[in-house]
Amino acid sequence: MIRVLIADDHSVVRQGLRMFLELEADIELIGEASNGLEAVELARRFNPDVVLMDLLMPEMDGVAATEAIRKTLPDTQVVALTSVLEDRAILDAIRVGAISYLLKDTESDKLCEAIRAAAAGEVRLSPEVAARLMREVSAPESPETLTDRETDVLRVLARGLSNNEIAEELCITEATVKTHVSSILAKLGLPSRTRAALYALKIGLIALDDVDVGADG
Repeated sequence: MIRVLIADDHSVVRQGLRMFLELEADIELIGEASNGLEAVELARRFNPDVVLMDLLMPEMDGVAATEAIRKTLPDTQVVALTSVLEDRAILDAIRVGAISYLLKDTESDKLCEAIRAAAAGEVRLSPEVAARLMREVSAPESPETLTDRETDVLRVLARGLSNNEIAEELCITEATVKTHVSSILAKLGLPSRTRAALYALKIGLIALDDVDVGADG
């Protein structure tokens, strides 16, 4: 079961999300928060696999809540929710560790796919979104040099594959993949797989056409 926490200050949105998430056999809704502060508190209490995080909320906005959750619960993935594609908060959410984002008019099946992808640690970026993010996200200054194997892992990770899929493609164990991913993020000084994928795009390690199409595409 994928344990999901919803954070949105609009009760109608929470109700709508609840209605179709409860129809999914592999998704369990474990809580609902009406502001960012409550989202952080509930996340720490219930340790969800995925948080669906509205970005504009009272008490604490979704970006600050995402940062707080990712710092204390690194295994909890955050999918940012927004109603505006160009909203600067999307970029900030990626910066602090959100693995993906969704527009609030996303179809229910695409939302569920994105939740499952996030739970598996898969980066999902449509080419359009990746292009917009690349213009805003700067590459780390003076990053440490990656080994050849780490570069291979980064190239595959940036295509949106999970640790298990990376392991199968490179013929290594999943535990080895996890070690490489941790080393990549540490060397590059990046907070998330999504930022690592954007870095791979920015330096030309992969092309936009190679990026996996997620919930928006």
